Amino acid sequence: MGSPSGPPFDPDDPDRERRERDTEPIPRFRPDDGPGYGSGPGLSDGPSLSDDIGYGDGPGYAGEGRSGRTWARDPEAGYQQTTISEEELAGLRVDASGMPMGPRRVLPLEDEPSSLVARYLFPTERYRGEWKRHWIHLSTPIVVGVAATFILGYLSGFLAGQDVGALTTVAVLLWFAVMGWVAWRVADWWYDRFILTNKRVMVVNGIITRRVAMMPLVRVTDMKYEQTPTGRALNYGTFVLESAGQEQALREIKNLPNPNELYLRVVEEMYEPQAVEARLGKEADEAKADDGA
Repeated sequence: MGSPSGPPFDPDDPDRERRERDTEPIPRFRPDDGPGYGSGPGLSDGPSLSDDIGYGDGPGYAGEGRSGRTWARDPEAGYQQTTISEEELAGLRVDASGMPMGPRRVLPLEDEPSSLVARYLFPTERYRGEWKRHWIHLSTPIVVGVAATFILGYLSGFLAGQDVGALTTVAVLLWFAVMGWVAWRVADWWYDRFILTNKRVMVVNGIITRRVAMMPLVRVTDMKYEQTPTGRALNYGTFVLESAGQEQALREIKNLPNPNELYLRVVEEMYEPQAVEARLGKEADEAKADDGA
């Protein structure tokens, strides 16, 4: 009788060999049985999974990568990338308009005050910077001087042709008076300084009569700066300082240059004085190291 699980045995059946071959059990291979699973290049000693730069000692997983970062090799956890700090990622974040979202950094501080400012600083305070007002502060004197030059020059020529020497002299003297006033305003602009230290803000101005106004930083309760469309185009603004709702000598300072930079410096000095000292100390150490090198 044939097998109960299949058809009777027939030695002349043409499909008998194919059925026997298909029903043979698949042998289990050991690592050392054949080239496909043993010593071949695919899974064992070949360059694809062991010594190749992609999976072995190459820069991607074991050594140092192109960016300079290293990868830690852990037998249990596999390959792990080193953690990137928030400070390193801060400069990569941008807003919808593409502007960086990281913290703005202020420019380096000046080392020494000018001779005009140094006389008003006491020994224990730290100098942070001084600024002249924006050149737009001279717009009115410049316009007056240019207009006076053209008008009085034309008038002088016209009066000279009319043979009225006295009026010509008056026109020339008037032009000198206008230009003297313009020179005075330029000199007054040159001696007008806004000063920042670690303890106060000051405004020093005046040529003959010198005026010094100051406000301690600890008394500043509110600070803002305003920029008109022209101010935004030419990079100047007006600062307004409030001190507990009281009137003070130093409240509104007009036509200061680089208002955003100046705002950051004053606010940083008000709220993070230790950070300013640490940054300045670090810069000083780096400068000494560079000089020593």
